[in-house]
Amino acid sequence: MKVTGFTIIRNAVKYDFPIVEAICSALPLCDEFVVAIGNSDDDTIGLIKGIGSDKIRIEHTIWDDSLREGGTVLARETDKAFAMISPDTDWCLYLQADEIIHEADHDKIRAAMQRHKDDKRIDGLIFDYLHFHGSYRHISIDPSNFKSEVRIIRNNKAIYSYLDAQGFRKGDSVKLDVAHTGARIFHYSKVKDPALMQKKHVECSRYWYTDDYIADNLTGKDEYDFADCLLSIFKGTHPAVMAPRIARATWVFEHNPSDNKFSLKKRLKIFVEKLGFNVSYQNYHKIA
Repeated sequence: MKVTGFTIIRNAVKYDFPIVEAICSALPLCDEFVVAIGNSDDDTIGLIKGIGSDKIRIEHTIWDDSLREGGTVLARETDKAFAMISPDTDWCLYLQADEIIHEADHDKIRAAMQRHKDDKRIDGLIFDYLHFHGSYRHISIDPSNFKSEVRIIRNNKAIYSYLDAQGFRKGDSVKLDVAHTGARIFHYSKVKDPALMQKKHVECSRYWYTDDYIADNLTGKDEYDFADCLLSIFKGTHPAVMAPRIARATWVFEHNPSDNKFSLKKRLKIFVEKLGFNVSYQNYHKIA
C-alpha cells in the first residue's frame, strides 16, 4: 500500500502557518509528500526544505489572484497538487496548512486505509475535527462548524477539490462515498497572536471577497476579534509536533464557556445532535 501526502502553501513564514507541523504530523503515514508552494513573498521554500525529509517533493505553482470568489483558488491549487501524485499511489492524504494529525491516531488511520484499500466502493476516508479558537485551550462548539471532512482520497483523478477546498467531489459534483477513520484533525486556523491573526484574516479574505468588501468590513482593526464564538475548554492532549509552537505562545485569550450565548436555533440544533441525529452539513456519503 503506497500513501502519498499532499498540501498547498503560500506565505507560510509571513503569516506563521503551522505547515511544518502539519507535514511532520503526516510523514510517518506517507511514503511520499507533495508540497505545492505558491508564489510567496517570504522564504516558504526554505521553511519546507528545512524539514529535511527525503519523502518531501517540492513543486512550484502560481496562484491565480484573479479568482476572488468563494475561495476557488484554494481548490484549484489543491487540484494541481493532487495531479502531481504518481499513478502507483493507492491513497492520497490531504492536509491544509493549519491541520495537524495526532500521533495517537496513526494506527487507526493506517488500519482504515488498509481495511478499505481494495473496497472500490470507498472513495475516501473522513476525520473528525477539533476547531481551536483563540488559544490552544479553547475549541469551538458552534453548530455551524463542519464536524467531519474527507482528508484521504483514493488516487482517482475523477476526484477533485470542491468549492474552497474544504472537501472533495467526483464527476458531476457527486459526493464521495466514504468510511470513517476514527481519527481526528486538530484545526488551528484561528489560533494566533491577535495582531498577526488580523493580518492573516485580511490577506486570506482576498480569496473570498472583493477589495471593496474587505475595505468596508475587515480593515481598520489592529487585532482580530475572537469573541463571537461558542467555546468549550479542551481537556485532551495536542499532537506532539505542536509542543514547541504552543510553548512559544505569549498572547492571552480568556473565555468562560458559561458566557456562551446560544440562540434558540443553535440550542435546538445542539439538542437534536445530542439525541444522535446529525443535522450538520455533510460533504460526503458515509457508507462504512
